[in-house]
Amino acid sequence: MLLLQHVSYMHPNRELLFDDLNLVVNNYDKIALIGHNGVGKSTLFRIITGSVPISGGQCTIRTEPYYIPQVFGQFNRLTVAEALRIDRKLQALSEILSGTVTEENFTTLNDDWTLEERCREALLYWQLDDIDLNQPMHTLSGGQKTKVFLAGITIHQPELILLDEPSNHLDYAGRELLYNFIQSDNRAMIVISHDRKLLNLLDITCELTANGIMTYGGNYDFYKTQKEIENNALHQDIQSKEKALKKAKEKERETLERQQKLDAKGKGKQEKAGVARIMINTMRNKAENSTSKLKSVHAEKIGGITKELQNLRATVADIDKMKFGFGLPALHKGKLLFKASGLNYSYDDRPLWKYDLNIEIASGDRIVIKGNNGSGKTTLIQIILGNLQSEIGTIHSIPIKTIYIDQEYSLIDNRITVYEQAQQFNTTALPEHEIKMRLNRFLFTYDDWQKPCKVLSGGERMRLLLCGLTIGNEAPDCIVLDEPTNNLDLQNIEILTASINEYKGTLLVVSHDEVFLEQLHIEREIIL
Repeated sequence: MLLLQHVSYMHPNRELLFDDLNLVVNNYDKIALIGHNGVGKSTLFRIITGSVPISGGQCTIRTEPYYIPQVFGQFNRLTVAEALRIDRKLQALSEILSGTVTEENFTTLNDDWTLEERCREALLYWQLDDIDLNQPMHTLSGGQKTKVFLAGITIHQPELILLDEPSNHLDYAGRELLYNFIQSDNRAMIVISHDRKLLNLLDITCELTANGIMTYGGNYDFYKTQKEIENNALHQDIQSKEKALKKAKEKERETLERQQKLDAKGKGKQEKAGVARIMINTMRNKAENSTSKLKSVHAEKIGGITKELQNLRATVADIDKMKFGFGLPALHKGKLLFKASGLNYSYDDRPLWKYDLNIEIASGDRIVIKGNNGSGKTTLIQIILGNLQSEIGTIHSIPIKTIYIDQEYSLIDNRITVYEQAQQFNTTALPEHEIKMRLNRFLFTYDDWQKPCKVLSGGERMRLLLCGLTIGNEAPDCIVLDEPTNNLDLQNIEILTASINEYKGTLLVVSHDEVFLEQLHIEREIIL
């Protein structure tokens, strides 16, 4: 169905994105395509659809793929039918049924007499039965736009489906529909996603890197198990090389010390024996040359081992290189921070929630706020943070230090550099070298310090913010995470999870990522 052979892609500026990609997609294959942000997953999809030319190799495909992109802004000026590319067929069908029987209409319809029925069936499944096909796309929410294109699968009946982050804008109900669809559908599909529940529904995992695609014959959990085996072997190799390097340096020292003793001893004997000065100089030069050769042999061996060790260390996962080190929050566990009785919020004189809320939040709690899109999760967070006032119900709260982290990591100032942003968090006057050490711990090297924050990826923004929390030394009393994983790749989700699990203060989370919530050890739910 799809065959990629030695495919490479180079940006217009001649920068190589990836090289020597090989992939075979057969009928019924369900493939997860994973890899770090920026490695070229979405570009590869555009190559498969033919919208981007390859720089080298061959892409052979025997069917037209159905592609659902990650971003839908380009469709905002279109109607739903136009975005789905069925508007002309629907118009032709309508005219034929109303009596305008022309060759042009029959050619346009192409015997697709069940189109309207498939549209109704698809929109009903994706809970879009209140959406009109002539409705402008810009009137729809992000989740509704995603569902429109998912409905297009049933409408177009493709043999190969390409899904780029399909669960990003979906709420719990929408994700469950997506999971059920993926499990029940038997068409070939390739899915880019950081939703680990979704990835575990797929049969094959392919990891894209700059040097090719590595295929793992199983779902994401299987892939993780194999990567753990590889990482364990890598760490054993590193330990082995470290021991070899230490042994080589000791051997060099012992050999040179022994040679120096022999040289000194020989020189003493020569002087006692009354050997001529010129002969002594000749023999000394030979000894120095011998020592120099010994040094060269050992230096070459040590250099080789050092290079091998550097190459091995370069392949260590970023999360294994990081040190988090959050301070302890000032408040003792269990102290009441927020209490609301009979809480509601009114929009246009209508209460937002069907039932009034009774909420208590204590220091050290780990709470998730759940609800479908539009259920008022962000409104509740803003009330808890004190940014919104409600006239319905009573609220008791105490002043606390809170960090609010949204999916855009908006606390990062796009107008300044990475180092300047780190200094913004430096409330305890840490010296410059300490700031740079903290940046290094979060994988910001010398080359990154003067980089403008506006060019950082989602994962880099997240790491810089976490770095800032450690620079402040005193941990916040409460961290609020509002869909923090939406713009992160899998590795950066793991970094965020590991860092938040070191945090001992109060945690409020809004997220549809069930695996992320499970790994954060959430204790309570507030369901809206």
